[in-house]
Amino acid sequence: MNLDDAQRKKVAEWIAQGLKLSEIQTRIVSELGLQMTYMDVRLLVDDLKLMPKDIDRPKNVVSTVATPSSSAPVPVNSSGQPGAVSMSVDQVARPGAMVSGKVTFTDGKGADWYFDQTGRLGLLPQEQGYRPSAADLQQFQAALDSELSKMGF
Repeated sequence: MNLDDAQRKKVAEWIAQGLKLSEIQTRIVSELGLQMTYMDVRLLVDDLKLMPKDIDRPKNVVSTVATPSSSAPVPVNSSGQPGAVSMSVDQVARPGAMVSGKVTFTDGKGADWYFDQTGRLGLLPQEQGYRPSAADLQQFQAALDSELSKMGF
């Protein structure tokens, strides 16, 4: 999503005020009249070379990454709590995606995830019509952000 200079300055002010990305997302909708996903806001802030102050990650996130020697996910976090969100990154991205993987939510239901060529996050639930909870999505996004940062994305 392209913002003009005045809108970019507004976002920079909100970051300087210490607003969290979710709060910035809400303000973009209410004050600027633009609809953006949380990931769009995160990418926007990254493009503007700004550092948000909501770096705190949920403590109970369990994420997994596939290792080159095996296709089985390896736990990255030692919390190992049952019912936590877990995710893995595919060795080879699905066609049309820059990076992709799988996620299992706290209710045990899974989905494939991907970032398309424009950087948009997509979820393909295994069960048609399934929508994970907001808390699960937040845990997933935090784990995804952490793992992709380690990979240089």
